[in-house]
Amino acid sequence: MSMSNHSTKKPLKIAFIGGGLSSAVGQVHYGAACMDGFWQLSAGAFSRDENTNKATAQQWGVPANRTYSDWRELILREKDKLDAVAVLLPTPQHAEAVQKLLQYNIPVICEKSLVTSIEELETLTSVFDANKHYLAVTYNYSGYPLVRELRTLIEQGELGNIKQFQFEMPQEGFVRPPMIAGRSAPPQSWRLQSTRIPMVCHDLGMHLHHLAYFLLQQEPEAVMADFSAYSPYHSIIDTASLWLKYADGMKGSVWFTKSALGNRNGMKLRVYGEKASAEWLQIRPEELVVSHQNGRKEIIDRGGCVNVANELRYNRMKPGHPAGFIEAFANLYRDIHHTCVSGDSSPYVYGLQHAAQGLFMFEAAARSHDAKRWQTIADVGASTCSIASISRPA
Repeated sequence: MSMSNHSTKKPLKIAFIGGGLSSAVGQVHYGAACMDGFWQLSAGAFSRDENTNKATAQQWGVPANRTYSDWRELILREKDKLDAVAVLLPTPQHAEAVQKLLQYNIPVICEKSLVTSIEELETLTSVFDANKHYLAVTYNYSGYPLVRELRTLIEQGELGNIKQFQFEMPQEGFVRPPMIAGRSAPPQSWRLQSTRIPMVCHDLGMHLHHLAYFLLQQEPEAVMADFSAYSPYHSIIDTASLWLKYADGMKGSVWFTKSALGNRNGMKLRVYGEKASAEWLQIRPEELVVSHQNGRKEIIDRGGCVNVANELRYNRMKPGHPAGFIEAFANLYRDIHHTCVSGDSSPYVYGLQHAAQGLFMFEAAARSHDAKRWQTIADVGASTCSIASISRPA
């Protein structure tokens, strides 16, 4: 459906495939999409469970006649009524739904990871046409105002030439499932699937690949990786350590795990330059700590002397009143709305090409783990599929 005639003040009509009340991400996407009035949830196939599907529609105000038990029926009946469809299914189910939506030229917003294998990527690439298709993948951590502020500081050279970075995302869900409303919430079954690229790479690692590119605007040339299984799910990789080399000599280390007791979500980003370093923790999202060469430490927040974090869009409530995960997601949904309406690109919205680069990196990581040596990431892309013809949403 063409979007060029929409007013930027008019909410776009969106449907959800997946994302029911029982899912891990549905309520976050609903709250984020609707927070600033840029999107209106108009239809959905939220769950294969009939009761959950109906309850979700009722809670979110979706009419019964636009609530579907099968997402394929939703596409057929709603294809001319919607401005976009968000694919919130479990990651292994993304590929089929995204391909079907592209077949009908329906703009797609897909949860990361876009697909789970090189084979799925090749199939998707073969049907994607950047001249007529819209595909955005949601990487919400780059929606935090202080992460965007850090990107600006790096771009402006405030940290000097970046020499190294350390990103981590430790969680404990495989060894201590969270207690929610008095009940244990064990890992969903799809997260326990054994796949060529370990599922933890899709679940956590893709976030860190995205953030590295978002902040540093470079893709790594080579990777060395080690995968481990520490949880009671002995056959499932739950921990990954990656070491990355870049063309300009920069190096990075990335660690993520589902088996780190005491960490609900311990995401930490540390970037080290010649002039200064910076540290951002997801648990304290409103603060960016910059350490200068002269020994001075500076805590930056939305209320200080900043470049982008003080923009009105990031200040739904004045500084001192913390904004968090859902607000970061809402920032991304606003950016996606802008690209849909204007046809312009955005430094904050990423699509098939970026998703492909992440998949190439983790396929190379899997090869490195098997071979116990460094792997050149470009060799993966060259031996699988060309991404020259695909681009970010535009």
